[in-house]
Amino acid sequence: QVQLVESGGGLVQPGGSLRLSCAASRSIFSIYAMGWYRQAPGKQRELVAAITTTSAYTNYADSVKGRFTISRDNAKNTVYLQMNSLKPEDTAVYYCNYGTYNGGRLYRLSDYWGQGTQVTVSS
Repeated sequence: QVQLVESGGGLVQPGGSLRLSCAASRSIFSIYAMGWYRQAPGKQRELVAAITTTSAYTNYADSVKGRFTISRDNAKNTVYLQMNSLKPEDTAVYYCNYGTYNGGRLYRLSDYWGQGTQVTVSS
């Protein structure tokens, strides 16, 4: 069974930081690339960061480049998203997922999504 459990979200002020975690099934790690997505109400879900199986490559949406860092610990079956210099427009529910990495894009192998974790950036 696929397991994707996001955590670490919360309410922060602009300029603050959060670190999100996603615990995934062991079968996913060592085989698949991982990505972080976000979705705000009324908006499309978008990929914000992706990382390959051995962390050889990463990519980021232009809106978060330089502020967010994706990393993974395959021994812990966990992918992280370090978010710094947060802006109100970063407010969204953040999700992780897995798939194959090609040309800077993550192609998901499943339409399953976890519950996500809410990030709210507000004064």
